[in-house]
Amino acid sequence: MKAPLRASPACTAKTRGVTPPTGTDFPRALFAPDTIPSGKDYYEHSLTVALLRAREVTMRRFKHFADAHDLSLPQWRVLRALADGEPLDAGTLCRRCVILPPSLTRILRALCERGLIAPVPSPDARRHTVRLTEAGQELFCTLVVQSESTRREIDAAFGPEKMALLLDLLNELRSTTETLPDITPDSGA
Repeated sequence: MKAPLRASPACTAKTRGVTPPTGTDFPRALFAPDTIPSGKDYYEHSLTVALLRAREVTMRRFKHFADAHDLSLPQWRVLRALADGEPLDAGTLCRRCVILPPSLTRILRALCERGLIAPVPSPDARRHTVRLTEAGQELFCTLVVQSESTRREIDAAFGPEKMALLLDLLNELRSTTETLPDITPDSGA
């Protein structure tokens, strides 16, 4: 049985004497300090913390492969996105690789300087389109071969059925969350 949620002392002190907003857009129960997890409860039952922990421990198992070739993990993701052979524009790469545009600009510059990607003429001059070079394809193939045993090891330890279910649920969580209303800084969230 889960322990009851307790508010952190700092949160309770900050909200003491504050009247929550009223109306249907802001249910009173969500503002109550007693519903805010604290301490170990928060860290053991937080979606965001669980996602971060799973990402960190999983990516740590792959990072040394990228490090050995002087690549960052986001650079590796860009190589992977381009490995199918199709030139991609910066917007598509941002979405596929989950990279913010300013970071992608630096990544593309670095990969281009190393000769791993090359620009491709685009009918729309506003679009920056790139493709993998032969050297980029060779490096990608090397990384895939080197890291495949790690991927298989994780799959086997976690279980192929559970892995497939996890991926389905994470994709469903993402698509569900994308349909929720946007949160603006002044909305109180």
